[in-house]
Amino acid sequence: MQLTIQNLSKTYANGRSVGVVKALDNVSLTIPTGMYGLLGQNGAGKSTLMRTLATLQDADSGSAHLGDLDVLVNKEAVRRMLGYLPQEFGVYPKVSSTDLLDHFAILKGITNSRERKELVEALLHRVNLFEHRKKAVSSYSGGMKQRFGIAQALIGDPKLIIVDEPTAGLDPGERNRFYNLLSEIGENVIVILSTHIVQDVMELCNNMAIIHQGQVLYSGSPQAAVKGLEGKIWAKSISKADLPTYQQTHTVISNKLVAGKPLIHVLSDGEPGEGFERGVPDLEDVFFSTINAGAHV
Repeated sequence: MQLTIQNLSKTYANGRSVGVVKALDNVSLTIPTGMYGLLGQNGAGKSTLMRTLATLQDADSGSAHLGDLDVLVNKEAVRRMLGYLPQEFGVYPKVSSTDLLDHFAILKGITNSRERKELVEALLHRVNLFEHRKKAVSSYSGGMKQRFGIAQALIGDPKLIIVDEPTAGLDPGERNRFYNLLSEIGENVIVILSTHIVQDVMELCNNMAIIHQGQVLYSGSPQAAVKGLEGKIWAKSISKADLPTYQQTHTVISNKLVAGKPLIHVLSDGEPGEGFERGVPDLEDVFFSTINAGAHV
């Protein structure tokens, strides 16, 4: 099964001025089984796309099909096949994870109490929360809440799972546990990982897309994207005062402070000048160079 998105568009009224904002601008993607990364800055349109696919809002135009199922029309059928972990989700205070998962299972149509009990226990074991099953979910750490979120998303054996910015704010240990859990889930279903964290996509996804200002600027494998920049990334440590000059004279795709001085990455087919060293490209270079090119189209 695959998810096919064609020419999906969505606009919002601009509250600050006359006109509209294009949150999605003719987005077309083919997403196969496995982990699929949707990479973009905050405000790029990722969450709009996720909410549309999760049947929480309508698109203005375009289509989306999960196998033969029309996602935009047959919303109830899609919801029965969908697991969704939004960027932020609320929980009832003082309700344990066992009771809350049981409640969600009822909402998913699992009416047999014995079947629900077995399912809830299996899910809590799977996300490593069984020993904390009697604690209120509101008392969980950030990583525990995200693992609970995955547990509720797995109710009903979904064919499509959408996770929106799932590792933001997690410490390295929790992030690694979450990576492992998502990788295991993604072996058999479509998992769309929407994030602005490049490392998430590089470590988890075989396929990805970069979205910027509502448009898809790249789709393909992370490895192929990185390979395409081999020999084209150059690095140099410069003074802060010189940064504006380099930004005017070179294609500076990123800069970050290292020991108090900007370390710039420049995109160039040949050596861009004295003092530059050839860099080893990574997905962060792909992201920034793609966004930079998109901003100048």
